[in-house]
Amino acid sequence: MPGDLREGRIVIVGASLAGLRAAETLREEDFTGSLTVVGEEPCPPYDRPPLSKQVLLGIAAAEMTGLPMRRDPDAEWRLGVRATGLDPVSKRVLLADGESLPYDRLLIATGTRARPWPHSEQAALDGVFTLRTRDDAGRLAERLASGPRRVLVIGAGFTGSEIASACRERGLDVTVAERGTAPLVGALGGTLAKLAAGLHRIHGVDLRCGVTVTALRGNGKGRFTGADLSDGSRIDADVCVIALGAIRNVEWLAESGLAAGPHGVACDAGCRAFTMYGIVTDDVFVAGDVARFPHPLFDYQMLSLEHWGNAVVQAEVAAHNMVSPGPLRRPHLSVPVFWSSQFGVNIKSVGVPTFSDEVVIAQGSLAERRLVAVYGYRGRITAAVTVNMAKWLEYYQGLIETAAPFPPALGAADGHPLITEFPLTSDVPDPRGLSHSPTVALTGHLPDRRLTVVRPVG
Repeated sequence: MPGDLREGRIVIVGASLAGLRAAETLREEDFTGSLTVVGEEPCPPYDRPPLSKQVLLGIAAAEMTGLPMRRDPDAEWRLGVRATGLDPVSKRVLLADGESLPYDRLLIATGTRARPWPHSEQAALDGVFTLRTRDDAGRLAERLASGPRRVLVIGAGFTGSEIASACRERGLDVTVAERGTAPLVGALGGTLAKLAAGLHRIHGVDLRCGVTVTALRGNGKGRFTGADLSDGSRIDADVCVIALGAIRNVEWLAESGLAAGPHGVACDAGCRAFTMYGIVTDDVFVAGDVARFPHPLFDYQMLSLEHWGNAVVQAEVAAHNMVSPGPLRRPHLSVPVFWSSQFGVNIKSVGVPTFSDEVVIAQGSLAERRLVAVYGYRGRITAAVTVNMAKWLEYYQGLIETAAPFPPALGAADGHPLITEFPLTSDVPDPRGLSHSPTVALTGHLPDRRLTVVRPVG
């Protein structure tokens, strides 16, 4: 590796949000060496949140979701080619077209893909879709615009719920089948998920919870016609959308010796990848949905996040550290934030709701569907979820960052007493019992020490 970290060869595998923001940041940090970005899809980086919202509603075309560039990263874009392997000894990325790319430093930002229906013949039926890529969204939007008689959505996480919301806004009949007790239960816990279930039903969704789909049925000519459920019932539908969560794209790293598995590629707080033996590397970095990293506010457990904001911030931290010597490297310590728009409400979250044992409704009104739910773990605040009250997120983020006690003091936010007189269990389920992945996957050691993250001044 060259002595000057601003020189040399950097390869980024993954041409989506994290890959693009990392490439831009490298140039902003005065990296002058060669920069190559590899992407499996043939199109330039695009924005994924609009795919399940504006694109499905017909408001925006799928091909119009491209991400704006803050600056030209002056990179060689190798699009439409998949990375198939990594040789960390010779420091080369192997590509599906037979070529290999040498690197001095590597950023892994391969993200996730939609979890497919497990039965390939049923998944191949005309009318069965997943939603992850721009092409997925375009095809599904076209089918929804044709006016199907009924849409079946399998899985009621954020993506499944947003799809159901778009269907109802289009005036389509929709059935949602969810293995858990309620929509969003894997992300928000069972207590707040009851509100999500109410939103579905108030807006006319045929919501079936506590059931699984046992088979997708066709008409004998390759066309989807319905599904069988575990409770013995049948659903007749023209379109089926599989929304069973995501699979992290790590298979190409199987022989690399890195700590890569179903929860992603493990890295330290500076985004440096770990080997399978727990040794931190100094030339391989990770960012975005595929990363699995420790956070001191959540007892150093390894977090896997699939959030837009996390991808941006982590990519910027990784890029900075790739071109900075040890003493100038910085940790990725931002508090996770995510949002979802569905059934006419705006749901936003700060912190990690699944890292909790209790929840209290601190502000707002359940009846009006305007509220703030505050989550706690072992006596400190770890998350807050707002429903049409997003202006309070910054306030609760400050409480999370300073390890403020849970429950929050009466009237601490707006002078009003807590809506719930005492904390309720947050009812976070064991993710192994769900058919879709939770928003956050947590594993690791539970230290007794409580830490406070302090924002820099100025």
